[in-house]
Amino acid sequence: MPNTVWGLPVHPLIVHIVVFLVPLTVLAALTVALWPRARRLLAPWVLGLATVAVVTIPLATESGEHLEAQVPRSSLVEEHAELADTLLPLAAALWGALAVIVAVGLYVRRNADRPERWANAVTLVAVVLTVGLAASTGVQVIRIGHSGANAVWHDVGSRRTAP
Repeated sequence: MPNTVWGLPVHPLIVHIVVFLVPLTVLAALTVALWPRARRLLAPWVLGLATVAVVTIPLATESGEHLEAQVPRSSLVEEHAELADTLLPLAAALWGALAVIVAVGLYVRRNADRPERWANAVTLVAVVLTVGLAASTGVQVIRIGHSGANAVWHDVGSRRTAP
């Protein structure tokens, strides 16, 4: 992966993709989890969106690690990097919960003539996990974004400029 695009670090560019896709995935996952009709219609699409979001996270992490090696060490950059390392496990777990919702939904539709009680229980567990993981992932992406912005812009507001 290139480290720069048109002379700019690639990390901020990739991060904006993650910052768009992950919250969109969170909102879509909550919709699918909490609205049964949306679950039937949209769950496979939301799983696809979650897949793309999960794939972009390591790209952002890798580009961030490269950028971290190019800038002066600071506690703010360190904090951002540590927080960023928590996003992939959360997003991957959210993907897993969505995958269970999709798989059980497909099974139920293909076997509609003989409903299984376990399907409702598994769906309920997956829905509860999806809601919790979506909330955690959403909060974490905000924390990571804020810490990254703070690492870059922390002293800009305190600078005095001549009139």
